Amino acid sequence: MSGKGKLLIIVVISLFFAGCIGKNSVKQNNNIISSQEIAKEIRNLKSSQDYLLQAGDLVEIKVYKENDMERTLRISTNGSITFPLIGNVKIAGLTVSEAENKLERALQSYLKTPSVSFLIKEYANKTVYVLGQVKKPSSISITPEKTMTLLEAITSAGGFTDVAAISKVKILRMENGVQRSIEVDVSQITKEGNKQYDVPLKPADVVFVPQSLF
Repeated sequence: MSGKGKLLIIVVISLFFAGCIGKNSVKQNNNIISSQEIAKEIRNLKSSQDYLLQAGDLVEIKVYKENDMERTLRISTNGSITFPLIGNVKIAGLTVSEAENKLERALQSYLKTPSVSFLIKEYANKTVYVLGQVKKPSSISITPEKTMTLLEAITSAGGFTDVAAISKVKILRMENGVQRSIEVDVSQITKEGNKQYDVPLKPADVVFVPQSLF
């Protein structure tokens, strides 16, 4: 994918999360974690690992010098789209660049050296983000038929670092257009076995693990 295409995806992500997270900030002991910092972390995460397309994503597809073929399509539940000349194409599970290459190969029977570009206009929002003091900050996809808890998400991100403040983990969640911050003492789950602290996550939740001050 071209540098311009990647930049557009990053801009879309930035705008989406800037709108979701808003102007609030979360207090971490004597520090303040701003919504801008969280949005920046998510942008960095997205740019450092290839997002896999999934059912429900809305994508804009363009073919160079073929304006009549431009389409904005939502990926169906079976992971495919219907595109001019080539019909149904399964693209779920592919990165954007892989999907571009797949369409280009399919179009080669009809067009001379086709050049395809993808832009993700809207995400299906079945993803949670684990940031801060974990070993592998990650975006984690939640399958529709399964729930994911806070501890499962942290485990999927490699677990805590040595300087994590595990008693002050934050879950940032949008509810009715308002950001809610849920603070969880994860040691109550891992050391005391109190399962009620293991909060089920919702799509687009941001889990932030702050750094311990000592």
